[in-house]
Amino acid sequence: MTVAELMDDRVTLDGLLIKCDQDQVKARADTDCLNARVATERLASRSEAAEEAKRTEEFERSREKLRMAEDRQRQEQESKTKVDAYHLPVVPVDAPPGSAPLPQDPK
Repeated sequence: MTVAELMDDRVTLDGLLIKCDQDQVKARADTDCLNARVATERLASRSEAAEEAKRTEEFERSREKLRMAEDRQRQEQESKTKVDAYHLPVVPVDAPPGSAPLPQDPK
């Protein structure tokens, strides 16, 4: 059987691996045993790549959540410290007691 066929048929692959493990001397020269080992290695590397992609996706998702939370916190902090000059209370300006009145513009 070819490596691709063994990768598609996991039952046959498992059976071949068991057979090859029982007779190790014969397994070294048997092409089916060699193909079974290659298929096993390829399946393992494929699953490792899928797990790595899954971990990367999860990392990106958690990083985006953290970024959004930090942005929200920064916006809340900015809104608390921002002073809107148009909504400040109007305070009358009076001359301090005992000082001379301000000169009037002659017109």
